[in-house]
Amino acid sequence: MGAPHTSTAVERAPLAGLPDLLTWFAAELAPAGASRVAPATADDVVITPGGQSALSSIFRALASPGDAIVMESPTYWGAMAAARQAGLRVVPIARGAGAPSAADLDDALGASGARLFYAQPHFANPTGALWSSVERAAILAVVRARGVYLIEDDWAHDFGIDADVVPLAADDANGHVVYVRSLTKSVSPAIRVGAVVARGPALARIQADRTVDDLYVSGILQAAAVDVLSDPGWRSHLTRLRGSLRSRRDELARQVRGQLGADALELVPRGGLNLWLRLADGVDMPGLARRSRAEGVLFSPGDDWFPAEPTGSFLRLNYSRARPEIFEEAVATIARLLP
Repeated sequence: MGAPHTSTAVERAPLAGLPDLLTWFAAELAPAGASRVAPATADDVVITPGGQSALSSIFRALASPGDAIVMESPTYWGAMAAARQAGLRVVPIARGAGAPSAADLDDALGASGARLFYAQPHFANPTGALWSSVERAAILAVVRARGVYLIEDDWAHDFGIDADVVPLAADDANGHVVYVRSLTKSVSPAIRVGAVVARGPALARIQADRTVDDLYVSGILQAAAVDVLSDPGWRSHLTRLRGSLRSRRDELARQVRGQLGADALELVPRGGLNLWLRLADGVDMPGLARRSRAEGVLFSPGDDWFPAEPTGSFLRLNYSRARPEIFEEAVATIARLLP
């Protein structure tokens, strides 16, 4: 790390974040020519200590205890936890291989009075679902007509395999989309740095919450993130990562369909880090998880990912960390333990 970054790192960081990092997040959101909407600027960005902290701030800043928030079902358990910690009432709407129905969203917003809709349009955790361009337009039309905020969690921005991510926030001209992105998974677990991009009153309220909650994010972590992102090797790293994730995803999907049946895996996601499996109804998922863990195979039971009652027996497998050579044995263990 050079002398200028060293000096910046040990000084008190600006409340919003280091200027170079703010500029990078803004430029990443709307590359030149990607949208007719005026692109985000550094002034629209607030740096946070990771994506989870960003969600907590957004929920506190844009809603009050007792308010409703609409969420896709299933969805990220950490978002549900953050919403409930903020005192919000979670209203689930079903999603499948793509987005929830725009009509269902409109009904849920109208019936609940919710002003927030939390969503993962790209490679959703846990399902891997991806919104189509038609679905994006329909959802944004409902959000604009209702005058609500769409909280866009772009957690898998760097994990596209067969599809690239184009954030909805890049096409938002009126401040209805509040965008969240984290570097923790793609850069390093030690670099807990994320960002919120918002406009107008929403941005001001989120900035106020961040100031009260953390005051500012460590300048050392921010400077480290800038060093990584500005290195010429960053883009090469992402290219290698895409190839690695593709081979891992395909091998795990092959093992699942070969040993558990084609019906167990309805969707091979076009990006992300997970496969979402459906088993026969009535499987004791917590019990299966305990037995599997005892034999060295870890997975996430599907019950944890539903805001309401699960709609079946599901589990999430992550293909990003374990060696692909063990996928066959791992899936065989799960198959053997099934009733």
